[in-house]
Amino acid sequence: MELLGKSKDELREMCVAMGEPAYRGGQIYHALYAERKLEFAQITNLPAAVRGRLAKEATITLPVVKQRFESSDGSVRYLFELGTGEKTTFNTEITESAEVTEKRKPLRPASVEAVFMPSDSRQTICVSTQAGCAVDCQFCMTAQLGLIRNLTAGEILAQVLMPLEEHKERLAPRTNIVLMGQGEPLLNYDAVMAALRILLDNAGMGIAPRHATLSTSGIVPGIERLASETLRPKLAVSLNASNDEQRNALMPINKKYPLRVLLEACKKFPRGAREYVTFEYVLLGGVNDSPEDARRVAKMMTDLGRVKVNLIPWNPGALPFAEPAPERVHAFHKILLEKGVPVFTRYSRGRDVMAACGQLALADAGSSLLPVIG
Repeated sequence: MELLGKSKDELREMCVAMGEPAYRGGQIYHALYAERKLEFAQITNLPAAVRGRLAKEATITLPVVKQRFESSDGSVRYLFELGTGEKTTFNTEITESAEVTEKRKPLRPASVEAVFMPSDSRQTICVSTQAGCAVDCQFCMTAQLGLIRNLTAGEILAQVLMPLEEHKERLAPRTNIVLMGQGEPLLNYDAVMAALRILLDNAGMGIAPRHATLSTSGIVPGIERLASETLRPKLAVSLNASNDEQRNALMPINKKYPLRVLLEACKKFPRGAREYVTFEYVLLGGVNDSPEDARRVAKMMTDLGRVKVNLIPWNPGALPFAEPAPERVHAFHKILLEKGVPVFTRYSRGRDVMAACGQLALADAGSSLLPVIG
């Protein structure tokens, strides 16, 4: 039985099936997620006999840190190697012999990346939700990998737990989580939400929902499903174009969910007090960074409710695009501002170690950006 990624209820059910009191599951839950105790010997709120039995009958599987790349700005890009393991679905039905039935599905070996970005007041962790990606955005290095496989909830959580534990001596008071690494989160919905429920649980990892952001390329059914969740992160939409023709070329997913449909889903997305839907716009030099593009984007934002736009100058990689000229970035920003659109220009951190937005491609820093999947 794999424990990492399991909810409190699942852990309680497991303990009952083992003949232990249900509250032991709550103790395991607290130890794993609130205290980041990732070895059975460390879970000292359990009796030694229970720890010994868990060590024989259960696992806490962590990815291997294949490489760390440290940026001059303090960011750390982690290249995690995921084991083959097994994806296990716990079933509470007990057989006549009192054994718990489980459904097991082998996992493919894979590698993913996460980025730890410290600052004075907070640390932000950029997390992957899939190994590779199937969405095929033309300006993103991850798209070159294709989709290798979905990650489990435990594999998503490990990308947060391990950097926090590694940097525990110098953590800032606040942690931000952004699901903006490899993959499209809404195409791995169940595992992503299972991880988020633990991340955002005060009794789990205790991340405030306002400090967690899910970024999507525009999977409209997933946005609608996310809108119905009681506990959910903030929504960010990767826009990157000012009309359907342009977006079809840059983001083929737009052919399935065109701008009209996407913007309507964003308009309906519920927002708490002071909460915005964020539109991310990667500026590609000479492609989508003209004043006309800026005016069209500003018009799109009309009547969508509370929204803001993050402009992200393209980060260099082995793709046929160019960084936008600084004056084009400034002009784009100014037009949106003059049109009354809240806008911020974000320069990505970790560019020197290929950790910036759009650069994650399982590559050595400074390499030719070829995948290094073992």
